[in-house]
Amino acid sequence: MPGIARYVAVLDACVLYPAPIRDLLLSLADADLYHAKWTRQIQDEWVTNLLTNRPDLCRGQLEKTCADMATAVPDCMVDGYDFIVSTLTLPDPGDRHVLAAAIKCNADAIVTLNMRDFPQATMDQYGIEAQHPDDFVMNQIELSVPEALEAIKKLRGRLRNPPKSAADLITTIEKQSMPQTAEFLRAWQNLI
Repeated sequence: MPGIARYVAVLDACVLYPAPIRDLLLSLADADLYHAKWTRQIQDEWVTNLLTNRPDLCRGQLEKTCADMATAVPDCMVDGYDFIVSTLTLPDPGDRHVLAAAIKCNADAIVTLNMRDFPQATMDQYGIEAQHPDDFVMNQIELSVPEALEAIKKLRGRLRNPPKSAADLITTIEKQSMPQTAEFLRAWQNLI
């Protein structure tokens, strides 16, 4: 979309790890509601953690998922942020790379479940907001309700193992610590 500035959000590993949150965030990005970004380090982090916790999965499956993510969200990878990392201070030094990537790509937000790791005072210095995925998704939905509902309907249509009813999908979203999104979608479940 030449000439149109889109909202840019860096997705932390903790929101890419659970498939329901990852699928929802990427579905909204695929619908052009915002531009999703991440780094190879973020990608490696969620993949490594998932393989550690789910020995039934294999690296090849997750590499295919990563390739599918990159196809769904062109220009998703942030590179060249390493020089920024050592200049940053966060409660968990292991999260500095996420903020560095957000600074490098001029992100508006970092979407994370670990809000304490990105204190508002620090984030304000860079004009970046840390948002919980529930708040972030609701913000995207409220800006473009019809487009967001259509994206979620398409997401539900892609679920085949097992397929999910709208009510099942909403329950899954709610179990991911996303009560606002679930409550909103219940009112519109006949459209998803």
